[in-house]
Amino acid sequence: MKQYVVTGMTCASCQAHVEKAVAKVPGVQSVTVSLLTNSMAVNGSASDDAVVRAVEAAGYGAQPMARPAKESGSSGRLAAEEEALKDRQTPRLIRRLKLSLVFLVILMYVTMGHNMWGWPVPAFLVHNHIGLAILQMLLALIVMFINRDFFISGFRSLLHLAPNMDALVALGSGVSFGWSLYVLFRMTWMAANGTPNTDLMPLYHNQLYFESAAMIPAFITIGKTLESLSKGRTTDALKNLMKMAPKTAVVERDGRQVETGIDEVQPGDIFIVKPGESVPVDGVIVEGSTAVDESALTGESIPVDKTVHDQVSAATINQSGFIRAKATRVGEDTTFSQIIQMVSDAAATKAPIARIADKVSGVFVPAVIGIAALVMAGWMISGAAPAAALERAITVLVISCPCALGLATPVAIMVGNGLGAKNGVLFKTSEALENAGKIQIIALDKTGTVTAGKPVVTDIIPADGVSEKELLTAAYALERKSEHPLARAIVEKGSGMALPSRDVTDFEALTGSGLAGRLDGHLLHGGSAAFISALTEVPDRMRAEAEALAGSGKTPLYFEQDGKLIGMIAVADVIKDDSAQAVKEMQRMGIEVVMLTGDNERTAQAIGKQAGVDRVIAGVLPDGKEAVIRALQKRGRVAMVGDGINDAPALTRADTGIAIGAGTDVAIDSADIVLMNSRLSDVSAAIRLSRATLRNIHENLFWAFAYNAVLIPVAAGLYPHLTISPMWGAAAMSLSSFTVCMNALRLNLFRLRDASHDHPMRKRALPPVSVPDQTAAAENLYKKSASKAEVYAKEDSEMKETAKIEGMMCGHCEMHVKQALEALDGVESAVVSKDSGTAEMTLTKPVEESAVRKAVEDAGYQFKGIA
Repeated sequence: MKQYVVTGMTCASCQAHVEKAVAKVPGVQSVTVSLLTNSMAVNGSASDDAVVRAVEAAGYGAQPMARPAKESGSSGRLAAEEEALKDRQTPRLIRRLKLSLVFLVILMYVTMGHNMWGWPVPAFLVHNHIGLAILQMLLALIVMFINRDFFISGFRSLLHLAPNMDALVALGSGVSFGWSLYVLFRMTWMAANGTPNTDLMPLYHNQLYFESAAMIPAFITIGKTLESLSKGRTTDALKNLMKMAPKTAVVERDGRQVETGIDEVQPGDIFIVKPGESVPVDGVIVEGSTAVDESALTGESIPVDKTVHDQVSAATINQSGFIRAKATRVGEDTTFSQIIQMVSDAAATKAPIARIADKVSGVFVPAVIGIAALVMAGWMISGAAPAAALERAITVLVISCPCALGLATPVAIMVGNGLGAKNGVLFKTSEALENAGKIQIIALDKTGTVTAGKPVVTDIIPADGVSEKELLTAAYALERKSEHPLARAIVEKGSGMALPSRDVTDFEALTGSGLAGRLDGHLLHGGSAAFISALTEVPDRMRAEAEALAGSGKTPLYFEQDGKLIGMIAVADVIKDDSAQAVKEMQRMGIEVVMLTGDNERTAQAIGKQAGVDRVIAGVLPDGKEAVIRALQKRGRVAMVGDGINDAPALTRADTGIAIGAGTDVAIDSADIVLMNSRLSDVSAAIRLSRATLRNIHENLFWAFAYNAVLIPVAAGLYPHLTISPMWGAAAMSLSSFTVCMNALRLNLFRLRDASHDHPMRKRALPPVSVPDQTAAAENLYKKSASKAEVYAKEDSEMKETAKIEGMMCGHCEMHVKQALEALDGVESAVVSKDSGTAEMTLTKPVEESAVRKAVEDAGYQFKGIA
């Protein structure tokens, strides 16, 4: 996508004309013009010269946005984008406004102060109506010259047969001046022919519009200044993000600490961050601990504790300790740079609702000019004086406001995007921001989305005569030697309780069964029920508790010492603290919540019950998740929330893809919305913000349409007892765009995590869907949701093999086997079940049994052959 700076645009009509002109250029696939940022995004193969020529032919200016060379890095890119966002218009408008007001005040002193209230003027002007008229003409000319941009742009647009708002201003002011000039010459002719001064008074007082000719551009400049100031505030979030980007870093080079430019930092460099300094790039702490303010990324003001092996991100603030970290992502690859790019790209896109205003804006100004001409003709035909008819026509011209239509959507979108970015909710496009509020069904991935994504100890059940501390101490000592995910959960529990680190000798990992070792001379074992039952007797009470734990989605691990059972520890991937509340918030919004997972049915149902989702679909592969989304889309708009590579197809297929920020890059790239806080509750926050933004857009559009629909008839004189002069029409027009911008800025006060005002979205009743509540494998899902021809064609083209495997005890075991098998050349996918002890593989070509055996055994499990 190429970016251009467009000059000369003043209203939505300009925007529409530029888009139409560039869209006709050969090689242009799509074009989006932003009136808010005076920028243009073009997709396609068209050259810069061709695009610029098309814009210039339409009567405007354009130049490619400065893009630094690759070697200039992220700081150069940010500098270029900051320069593009720099507000150059407001200072110019303020200077114009100050000069205009000086001469306008003098003009109003003469036309109103002297004529109406008898304020003093120089003696040679007293009762000198021609002299006073000449003075008014000169003052009006000065004000019009100061605001000559309106006339240059307006008449140029008329010459190109693409009239814009400036054309309305230029016509209104120019016609007022031209008519007044005609009346002035008529007065001089009458005076030259001996007409008494008293007979000139009616012409002077009733038919001179020099003050209107000056006040129209001056009042429009007031409105433009206010509009420009408010528009500048809508991009504050993006500009503030850019200012926060680190410029330098302290790195270790040849044993010395060297301060260098941020673009000089390379992956693998060790960088130093002292208290109070910004983290320069993304990295992993290798020494030290601290508390980090991550509000730049997540919007959360509470510092996050960090220590060795924890990740730190660019633009976050080191608040307390000294740390050394290893750079992992630098330049444009850092999380912070990607956030800036997302917000910037979103500003360059156009929401679907904006097309309504675009269609109207394209014909608005010509229609207003036509209406003004009809109004003048109608009043002349009805017998009105030419001056009165002209005044009505001029008022119609200057009171019409296409700018409000053009700004109604982009200002609200920009503010909504900025507010989301400040709170860790990133919308990649304007369309994503608009569509999030229309979601009817949300599909949630389980692991890492609803759950924390790593197992933790949930229950410690010692045998009779054994304390919890004794059981956990023994288990901690044994599991410290293992690399299994369940072992790490017990180790983290023991470390958190500061248990003594006792050494285990003769340690042995028994593939597919458990662990063995000696602790202080005592033989110690840990593992599954089948493994421990072969070594000692397991009481019925303990078996019953284990069954209950397994039924709630937990994995029980047994431990015995010297032939005696010492207890059981349950480990599970528990749901996040905010998951259940987040699901409730979505449901209160009128959204159906579905949980999708490749995990087994028993565990999935247990987690789904805890989270409170409406339904659970378990045992699905990545293509199965994508098929579920397709089936759900037959019922309504669907959002998919996930964090893993296996979620990418579903995220892409969904109407709105939402990625958990702590997830994989593939998931984030596939999504439309990224939640930097990795909290499920931010899904409802994103929907809430989308609905508020959409509501604000509707308010802006209503105001823009209602303003023109009501005031144009008033200006035309259709209401006999309600009249507006041209200068007050100009004042009303100037305030219209300002009103739209200020209404959009109200979004900054919106609290997107406040659920107190949530209400169900009005929507049609969702029809039933053919997706089953559970699936054992992806092809079963296809049989339920796709056509028979599609299913049979799919089955005919696939080869399937089922491997028998022992030793799997939990969902993580299933995942290890799945990853090991899918890494084999020829294995497209694998559905693994610890309950049945099988792995059903979908093959693209034959795979040797020996290769499958090696993959399974290398993963730490027992291969029992191909079924």
